[in-house]
Amino acid sequence: MSATPADPADPAAPPADAPAARERLLAEVAALPALPGVYRWIDAEGSVLYVGKARNLKRRVASYLHKDHGGTRIGQMVSRIVRLETTVVRSEAEALLLENNLIKTLAPRFNILFRDDKSYPYLKITAGRSAAGAGAPAAPGFARMAYFRGAIDRQHRYFGPYPNAWAVKQTIQLMQKVFRLRTCEDSVFNHRSRPCLLYQIQRCSGPCVGLIAAADYARDVRDAERFLLGETQAVVEDLQAQMMSFAEALQFEQAAAVRDRIASLSDVLHRQAVEVSSLSALDRDVDILAVKVAGGRACVNLAMVRGSRHLGDRAYFPSHVSEGAELPAEDAEAAGQAEPRPLEAAVLEAFIAQHYLGQPVPPQLVTSHAVDAGLLEALSEAAGVRVRAQHQPREQRRIWLEMAVKGAELALGRLLAEEGSQQQRTRALMEALELDVADPAQLRIECFDVSHTAGEATQASCVVYEGHQMRSAQYRRFNIEAITGGDDCAAMRQVLTRRYGRQGPARLPDLVLVDGGRGQVAVAREVFEEMGLDLGLIVGVEKGEGRKVGLEELVFADGRAKVSLAHDSAALMLVAQIRDEAHRFAITGMRARRASVRTGGSRLEDIAGVGPRKRARLLQRFGGLRGVANAGVEDLASVDGISKELAEEIYRALH
Repeated sequence: MSATPADPADPAAPPADAPAARERLLAEVAALPALPGVYRWIDAEGSVLYVGKARNLKRRVASYLHKDHGGTRIGQMVSRIVRLETTVVRSEAEALLLENNLIKTLAPRFNILFRDDKSYPYLKITAGRSAAGAGAPAAPGFARMAYFRGAIDRQHRYFGPYPNAWAVKQTIQLMQKVFRLRTCEDSVFNHRSRPCLLYQIQRCSGPCVGLIAAADYARDVRDAERFLLGETQAVVEDLQAQMMSFAEALQFEQAAAVRDRIASLSDVLHRQAVEVSSLSALDRDVDILAVKVAGGRACVNLAMVRGSRHLGDRAYFPSHVSEGAELPAEDAEAAGQAEPRPLEAAVLEAFIAQHYLGQPVPPQLVTSHAVDAGLLEALSEAAGVRVRAQHQPREQRRIWLEMAVKGAELALGRLLAEEGSQQQRTRALMEALELDVADPAQLRIECFDVSHTAGEATQASCVVYEGHQMRSAQYRRFNIEAITGGDDCAAMRQVLTRRYGRQGPARLPDLVLVDGGRGQVAVAREVFEEMGLDLGLIVGVEKGEGRKVGLEELVFADGRAKVSLAHDSAALMLVAQIRDEAHRFAITGMRARRASVRTGGSRLEDIAGVGPRKRARLLQRFGGLRGVANAGVEDLASVDGISKELAEEIYRALH
């Protein structure tokens, strides 16, 4: 592929003459090749407005400049265009890959964006080791069934993906009930001397202590795999044959056990509301995609069918929906139709393009709206699988689609209700604190908390609330060093100094919440005074009488009287939400750091004369192993129980 920047001039410099700039763009478009590629529209500040792909760059890009888009969103975007960049590629599949990589990297304002969250859980069946040892391949091993999320190892078999962890765990419970496969770790399996509780409640066949022959267990594993692949009817028929075989041999207890398995399996199939025998091979693995748009927000509900079993659904909510350009599909342009796609179709195609790249894609998609054929061709080429889409299905697929549409409506309704509640909380807090912010959506709050365990592994957190929601990508943690263990005020002074010092954020928040009372607020006041910052930004969240939730009071650094909000106040609910998130973020970071420190602390225990008590004193005094390592001999000797000779030994061991 080749990249062609259309304008070598400074991207941040706006054109001196708008007509001249447009003429320059038209000349550049006229010189574009009629080849596949990716284009990027850029504004006067150098920000990327939109990233798009094209089978024919020249025709596609020209459609922006040779038409009057009026006051539409695409018209607003075109009015801001200053510069164009293009990249020529070999095929539309390459264009699709590059387009979505750029969308995820640049997050253009006029592209519909989905979170890059493709971590789906799987059900894993391990390649069981040989029961007679590695040298006896004739004896099948006892495979283990487990929940799995992560990189796939070809050594084992994986089934899924599943829309959520609950769907995997439900399937595992079914597998235990019907096929009685083991779920225990190998370390447990290899050291059992008697069967566990799962065997007693008939959820495992007890292979750990030889209560089932290896060949019989391997047969159960094969049946389970066939069931997960959708060969349910064949599995039921085999189980019926086993039951009859046991009955003819007068082994009635074994026949009854197989009968119970068949009943359990039939019950599951009945709850699925799917007549498996009526489904074609194409219905074994299907994704159902339904989109709903309302209130300036959109929801794409993805339902998964694997092995003819409906596994559940998962809702996705894109951003930039209201700004997303409603562009006509290229096929419509070629046919002379200038009508833009419905916004629902644009959202759906954006999801398909961004979601399935790098993700296993089933051969059949059932969609609530028609999907561009060129997108499916590019996706098929990129995935190496022929992908088809159907948006007016019949029979079972229609039932699945109706379920997905209803799920999208409900999920979008919940989101709009939650966002409405958050907006109400934001406005209530602005009124309660008399904050002078023109647009509530622009209100930015940063909240700080300090966490440690008896002075060990002290860590401070900073969480951010903006646009009526928590912004986890902007959270920060600070390792606190060189303070007396347990001194929260000193820790607060350090984190505020580091946050708002010379390398502070580009934009100060409208409100700084400090989790603490007058002591922490006094420290924050001193820090802000030293930096010349507005004291009116600082608000402390002081616990109320009896430290009960809902009785918190707000303490101000600029001398205003304390404010007590009603326990059911929307403003107090928002303060509590932000404070609790800062507390959670600080605690999780502190625990991770403490675990790291304590793991490294074994270096102290390896030193002769340093036992558990002395080690604990050293770690608490210096805030962790790093502090101990940075301490001098005299400092080490000042710790109770550490002699001068032992301090020298510790210093030598850590340097």
